[in-house]
Amino acid sequence: MAMIHVARDGAKIGEFSREEIREGLRAGKFLPTDMAWEEGMSDWRPLSQVVTDEPAAAAAPAPGPAYAGALPISDASDRGLPWEHRQELGLVKAFFDTVVLVLTKPNEAFGMMKSEGGLTDPLLFALIGGSIGLIVSFLFQVGLQAAGFMADGQTAIFGMGMGIVFQIILMPVMLFLGMFIWSGILHLCLMLVGGARRPFETTFRVVCFSTGSTYLLALIPVCGGPIATVYNIVLECMGLARAHETEISKAVMAVLLPILVCCGGLMLIGLVTGFSLVNLLSRG
Repeated sequence: MAMIHVARDGAKIGEFSREEIREGLRAGKFLPTDMAWEEGMSDWRPLSQVVTDEPAAAAAPAPGPAYAGALPISDASDRGLPWEHRQELGLVKAFFDTVVLVLTKPNEAFGMMKSEGGLTDPLLFALIGGSIGLIVSFLFQVGLQAAGFMADGQTAIFGMGMGIVFQIILMPVMLFLGMFIWSGILHLCLMLVGGARRPFETTFRVVCFSTGSTYLLALIPVCGGPIATVYNIVLECMGLARAHETEISKAVMAVLLPILVCCGGLMLIGLVTGFSLVNLLSRG
């Protein structure tokens, strides 16, 4: 028996059969204005329509609601991520729903993401998720150092206090600046490879939602940092391709180009320094 998803004021109530809904409407448990969705429907509709009208035969089957409490939508590209509906869903639920969606279904997530709509929302998401990941990971490392597992325990303890507080305060500031700098570099590279089909704001949104989600992986002890770094690169490639509606190869080139240039520059500096040292030693 097909079950119908029912939501009210942006919050999901549950799944019910048609008969249960009819009885609930008569008893006042449900309201005609409650929103409903069932398999075969392309979007959410008022409950009074769903229990009286059969789903249109031409409607494209939908895999399910994008997230609990989804609002009625007509186009996937206009729905926005849960974070952009946090007034209806609540701040905490909207944040974690977005994190789960971006980490587990990135292609769907960046397809839902609004390409424009302001920089504040995505920046706030990145600052929350990124700061949590960076600060907790930093404190974990400090704890290991203080216990003598990663460095001289006395040095670690000596460096505690105001130094740690200063670094914790500095992290969100650096993250704030990093979002704009890295987004600008990526968008420039995307333009160079011919993949920028939308404005800088779209690239900025991809970077912010990727960062705010993947940096939480840094909470995993020891290996969390490398996992977060690698997966962030993967998500940025997928996100740029999906949001800019361009080839994945161009998105990959845009993301890897600054990394390769940076690594190549460091190698060049290392080689020059090495040759200089060799010459100095040979003359001595």
